[in-house]
Amino acid sequence: MSKLTDLPKRILIGRALHSNKLGETLLPKRIALPVFASDPLSSVAYAPGEVLLVLSVAGVSAYHFSPWIAVAVVVLMFTVVASYRQNVHAYPSGGGDYEVANVNLGPKAGLTVASALLVDYVLTVAVSIASGIENLGSAIPFVVQHKTACAIGVIILLTLMNLRGVRESGKLFAIPTYVFVGGVFIMIAWGAFRGLVMGDTMKAPTADYTIHAPHQGLAGFALVFLLLRAFSSGCAALTGVEAISNGVPAFRKPKSKNAATTLALMGGLAVTMFCGIIALAMVTKVRMAENPATDLLKAGVPVGDGYTQNPVISQVAEAVFGNGSFLFIVLAAATALVLFLAANTAYNGFPLLGSILAQDRYLPRQLHTRGDRLAFSNGIVLLAGAAAVLTYIYGADSTKLIQLYIVGVFVSFTLSQTGMVRHWNRHLRTETDPAKRRHMMRSRAINSFGAFLTGLVLVVVLLTKFTHGAWVALLGMVIFYATMTAIRKHYDRVAEEIAIDEEPGDEAVRPSRVHSIVLVSKVHKPTLRALAYAKLMRSDTLEALSISVDPVETKALREEWQRRSVDVPLKILDSPYREITRPIIDYVKSLRKESPRDAVSVYIPEYVVGHWYEHLLHNQSALRLKGRLLFTPGVMVTSVPWQLDSSEAAKKRARKRAEWNAPGAVRRGPVSSPKKDLKKDLKKDPKKEKTATKK
Repeated sequence: MSKLTDLPKRILIGRALHSNKLGETLLPKRIALPVFASDPLSSVAYAPGEVLLVLSVAGVSAYHFSPWIAVAVVVLMFTVVASYRQNVHAYPSGGGDYEVANVNLGPKAGLTVASALLVDYVLTVAVSIASGIENLGSAIPFVVQHKTACAIGVIILLTLMNLRGVRESGKLFAIPTYVFVGGVFIMIAWGAFRGLVMGDTMKAPTADYTIHAPHQGLAGFALVFLLLRAFSSGCAALTGVEAISNGVPAFRKPKSKNAATTLALMGGLAVTMFCGIIALAMVTKVRMAENPATDLLKAGVPVGDGYTQNPVISQVAEAVFGNGSFLFIVLAAATALVLFLAANTAYNGFPLLGSILAQDRYLPRQLHTRGDRLAFSNGIVLLAGAAAVLTYIYGADSTKLIQLYIVGVFVSFTLSQTGMVRHWNRHLRTETDPAKRRHMMRSRAINSFGAFLTGLVLVVVLLTKFTHGAWVALLGMVIFYATMTAIRKHYDRVAEEIAIDEEPGDEAVRPSRVHSIVLVSKVHKPTLRALAYAKLMRSDTLEALSISVDPVETKALREEWQRRSVDVPLKILDSPYREITRPIIDYVKSLRKESPRDAVSVYIPEYVVGHWYEHLLHNQSALRLKGRLLFTPGVMVTSVPWQLDSSEAAKKRARKRAEWNAPGAVRRGPVSSPKKDLKKDLKKDPKKEKTATKK
């Protein structure tokens, strides 16, 4: 079966990499930025729209609050970035928020942060891809008509790309991310030039529309609540900031310095793009509505169900560049593509965090190991599966999915910054160097302000988004927390159970005797091999055991056994209900009951076949029997293989594949040619050049 799947696996994800190639997969800053920061950079494509959508509840007049909301988001972004720059220097091992909370606040806080981050990573994939599908659907109607299937298809494609390895996927993602960032900056600069220098009047496609406000003229507490809700929606621009602190081990050395620099660069780019799009949306008079079919009016008439509400960035680009222009098309394509690739932040963060949690025994150990391409393949597949399920349930609707968003990330923000405050307090109690103390106190002040502000935002998000879907994210966190707690308890219980006691126990005592049983169905070569092997073990008692299902076959077996004078006693058990497994299990248990200190060794002849479909025709009873015997204490099961001709043919085919050479390979020689080796030597020792020239 493995041979059947090996070829497509190699085509899809590439050849396996040796463990010593891990250093070659480390990322420079120019690749790390799109790999780890594509989520916060791309969120500017939908975060401004979410702000305007919420404000539209109170009508167009409420839009004038959007610049102030943008200022609040900017302050929060700079605070979080500054706080996480302290994290990457203090905890460069890659644990990120989980490690900070676990070390400084305790395992329960650490597990809470881990649960929040895992939920947030799943939502990042679902929201980013759903938003990208909607952007792409404005140009390709087929995508909108089948957006759930298209979204799941994109998830599968991203999964395959990430299974090829972090560095390789980073190269693929770098170009569209930089094209998107460059396109947004060109749009902001060209829009400012047209408006401020040329004095042009730029109008969005919806500039002449009006909004039917269900709650027009809000004031007092209702207005404050609306503004807080708009602010919490705008905070979607901060999702993914923590991914860099979780991915420090993937950076080139000096890891902490490069991660901190990438954080600062990401924060500056995201803030500039977010503010620029909000400003241009105000200038071009973009109109958005939560229910555009009924609340968005054209000439006083609702636009109806057939209307497609384009994102804010698309409307602004059309106003600045012109509909159908080259730059408009490039930015639209880059926006859709980068929203797909924004999920890559989660594809790098989730598997790494899962590996750390698996190492701490909170998740299955399979998540801790790297795959063929030195990526955490099991974590990548798990993330893709969870995101695909969520996308299917919510129909790839970004408006519904985004209501679940942000809660998890601000839970991790708050607990992480609180943990950093305790980290600095602990170090200040023992540090005596004045310069280092000043640095620690400055870092503590930054983290203290970050903990206060993110905690405040968390309360706002919970109050404003709980009934709109945030409860689902909280439920997901509770499920992750309970699951990881149960897994840890299981691993701890198993470790305690199998630990060696100080005084030798029964497991170290040699069994009194060994009773060996060879299972027999017919007298043939596999049976004779199993008998010969069992004799070699020199057991105290050896017998052959067969189950009588058909009297004719049983009689033939007895006669053949006697004719060949097999010197091992044959015991036949009747099975009136034609069962094979149960009589053997009952017999073995009876032996154990009669002599509890005896060990029972069961030898099972098995066929080795060369084709996957042949497995369906052989060894089924043996598999069931082994599965049942595993639960019987004091019983050892040994498989005695017999290789059929098909297995030998398969071995020859494998040898031919291993010895195959591409046309011209013999003439060209191996990949590492003597000339290349000579060039390497010459770089190390130029004196060899003369000798090489003579040769």
